[in-house]
Amino acid sequence: MDLAVKGTNCLSRNESDCGLSASSGGVSAALASVLIFTIVVDILGNVLVILSVYRNKQLRNAGNLFVVSLSVADLVVALYPYPLVLTAIFHNDWTMGDLHCQASGFIMGLSVIGSVFNITAIAINRYCYICHSLHYDRLYSLRNTCCYLGLTWLLTTLATVPNFFVGSLQYDPRIYSCTFAQTVSTYYTISVVVIHFLIPLLVVSYCYMRIWVLVIQVKHRVRPEQRTKLKPSDMRNFLTMFMVFVLFAVCWAPLNLIGLAVAINPVKVAPNIPEWLFVTSYFMAYFNSCLNAIIYGLLNQNFRKEYKMILLALCVPRFLLMDTSKCATDGLKSKSYITNNNVAEINVSPHASHSE
Repeated sequence: MDLAVKGTNCLSRNESDCGLSASSGGVSAALASVLIFTIVVDILGNVLVILSVYRNKQLRNAGNLFVVSLSVADLVVALYPYPLVLTAIFHNDWTMGDLHCQASGFIMGLSVIGSVFNITAIAINRYCYICHSLHYDRLYSLRNTCCYLGLTWLLTTLATVPNFFVGSLQYDPRIYSCTFAQTVSTYYTISVVVIHFLIPLLVVSYCYMRIWVLVIQVKHRVRPEQRTKLKPSDMRNFLTMFMVFVLFAVCWAPLNLIGLAVAINPVKVAPNIPEWLFVTSYFMAYFNSCLNAIIYGLLNQNFRKEYKMILLALCVPRFLLMDTSKCATDGLKSKSYITNNNVAEINVSPHASHSE
């Protein structure tokens, strides 16, 4: 059997006897190393994010509920599916049975789609906060925010459940994972890519494009009647979440584009996709789950300070759950507005002084 036919068979039926080069010792060791690093950083980083919001009342706000939700979506894969994938790499086969295969594939789907939808919800939140600040308090009251959060995970669950009916959760020996099989159904795969990736990508792009336009208008005073002044902290907050979006898109785009191309024309496209590209695209996607917490620490001063305090508190465990709100936002001269990630300082007209 030549390589092209063999690749097609592996794409159409995830059998463990495909004999792919991904099972070689060097590649397996590299994949295991990437996954171990991802698991450790994922757990440590996202626990830090959740603890930071829990400990600091200044970070406990409507917007940051979505940040915590995104951290939970990233955290769950490091606690269950990734360790199973790591076990499969060590055994060079799936030895955990079909139940764990289906469960890990389902949780992986929940995490991926949950991340997409939470990133979309964060972008909409940022858009409303910056571009429609007068209505922000009403739109993002605690009750409304909880409803939005519940809706986000309801849609995530509804989007993941059809995998059981289509039978698309299968073990793929090339990536040692029980995951979404791209060739089970052409129409379903196209629907998944469009609904779970492309449409959210367009929504997020629109929100951030509008924010960028406003930032440019304020900076160059294109609209002198608008008295909004974006402080450096506002830009840091916006750039933090914009980088979360960009890195997610970069990490997940290759896999989604491959899936779309294979679904449109599986006979011609599947054999021509290099195995290294397919495997790399999957592990790029897996790696994304540990990046968000790193971005918060690098770009966000409040989270960075809270990270340091939590790590120092590990030496004195009784301080770990201490409320650190009072020391989080010293030195603010203008009115403080709690954002998704930080304390933003926005000077607005007197009529807008009640917004958040």
